Amino acid sequence: MPLQDVTVSIDIKKPSALIGLGVPLILAEDSAVVNAPTYKEYFNIEGLAKDFATTDAAYKYAAKIFNQGNNRPAKVAVAKYNSAAEVPITAAQALEQFFYNDFYFVLLAEGKQEEKIAVADIVEANGVKIAVFATDDEVEVAAFSAKKYDRAINFFHADLTEIPEAALVGAVGSKPVGSVTWKFKTLAGVTPQEYSGGRLQDIHAKGAVAYVTKAGINQTSEGIVVSGEYIDVIHGKDWIRLNVEQQIQTLLSTSEKVPYTDAGIAQIESVVTNVMETAVRNGIIATDADGLPLYTITALSRSEVAAADRAARKYNGLNFQFELAGAIHEAAIKGEILI
Repeated sequence: MPLQDVTVSIDIKKPSALIGLGVPLILAEDSAVVNAPTYKEYFNIEGLAKDFATTDAAYKYAAKIFNQGNNRPAKVAVAKYNSAAEVPITAAQALEQFFYNDFYFVLLAEGKQEEKIAVADIVEANGVKIAVFATDDEVEVAAFSAKKYDRAINFFHADLTEIPEAALVGAVGSKPVGSVTWKFKTLAGVTPQEYSGGRLQDIHAKGAVAYVTKAGINQTSEGIVVSGEYIDVIHGKDWIRLNVEQQIQTLLSTSEKVPYTDAGIAQIESVVTNVMETAVRNGIIATDADGLPLYTITALSRSEVAAADRAARKYNGLNFQFELAGAIHEAAIKGEILI
């Protein structure tokens, strides 16, 4: 676990419906890896060309990501492992070693089903980041569906050489968190598939997404993780959590002292308020009919905190709630033509 003094838990209540949060990590097999996995960041495809052949899976994944136009991420990371080494190093082990580096989306170049499950299990267990896979196999779709991952995207596609999962991350992942839904998105270098309405509903019911043509526009068929939750909900939740953690940590680290007084508590509350206001502007948090943000923050005063916590210099008295802005994915419209 990383060194930190601030942790945030967010519960999404369903009655109403930073840097690194768009960066992909490519896990790639490499027979040259011997004793330990390696990690390196690249800011363009030319950088990858110095370390990989154009036929290597890692190069192809990065090229697909970088080829998604103006929305592509500023960088990609590659972690190399060698499952055939004398002492095998698996993709899951590489991910565990570098889990808290500066990336958010996890892609596995040419991984088998059991390797994908192992990687997805690690992401799910850590409660942050999202793993992204593609499959053309109904059995694999069912295996993912059974796990009900909140932190895995499964892209069902007939031609895996098009690497649709990398295209998806490259096209959408780096847009400002909260500003975008992952449905309706056009991907460069991915061929739309033909499915009946019932077949597409079945794909979605099993927690997968597809690429189709609607109204003459090539687009992603849904924007969900395997559990059925929306990708932007998970991404937005992580954005708020990580920004609150980082900004409070910055406050504590850069201040001579944040006093355990009502004034000191107000400093922490102010940091959280700033994060909430940014989340409103980005489209993560909803507003009411008058344009007022739908979030609340409550903070216990010094006198309301247990004496034992004050003595231990722990403050656990701040809570916040918010309503998600969400997005419109379907519309039923009734009209009347007057003659």
